[in-house]
Amino acid sequence: MKTKQHYFSKFEMTLWLSSVFVIFMSFIVFDRTNYLTLTASLVGVTSLIFSAKGHPFGQALMILFSLLYGIISYTFSYYGEMITYLGMTMPMAVFALVSWLRHPYKGNKSEVRVSKIGKAEQIFIWPLSLLVTLLFYFILKYFGTANMIPSTLSVTTSFLAVYLTFRRSPFFAVAYAANDLVLIVLWALASQTDSRYLSVAVCFVAFLFNDIYGFVSWQKMKKRQNAS
Repeated sequence: MKTKQHYFSKFEMTLWLSSVFVIFMSFIVFDRTNYLTLTASLVGVTSLIFSAKGHPFGQALMILFSLLYGIISYTFSYYGEMITYLGMTMPMAVFALVSWLRHPYKGNKSEVRVSKIGKAEQIFIWPLSLLVTLLFYFILKYFGTANMIPSTLSVTTSFLAVYLTFRRSPFFAVAYAANDLVLIVLWALASQTDSRYLSVAVCFVAFLFNDIYGFVSWQKMKKRQNAS
């Protein structure tokens, strides 16, 4: 019990509680009705704090978040977000969960072994990302997706994030942080039509801080694992 109680540091608990508080306050101020958005935001931010520790449970929660977020995106005709999260992020989170469970650090199932991506794979990922982006651009255009440019950029950053998560690279958090910035813009634009969507934008502001910490945490984890 003592080990479990001290699994998260004081900073991590403060970050999570602060994120939860901000999400609740934004829901009260801007929404008050869409509890699906509130649930998705709380699931998402909890997923991030576990992922920052390299715990596979973070990916299990990401599967649930992707489902909820896909439904929310559908309500504003953000078909790109819906297709991206239901058709790419959620399946990739399943693969990432399997990958993380199969590669524990020294048998510790609560911490994944950090992986290093080789130069050849680093070069390969960029044309692959471009191909995915172009494919989704025409799909989004066909469905008449709102705010095409940020929606398309969201596809690119999301793909990089899920791919790097599956490969257990610390840079998955950087890709997710970039995705957060795009989504802040995307939902801020949506709030011009319906102010309730400001709560979603605020949610991704909280996600941004968590993803920045996630990268710092994984860099420390990588250094510690390499030293042992």
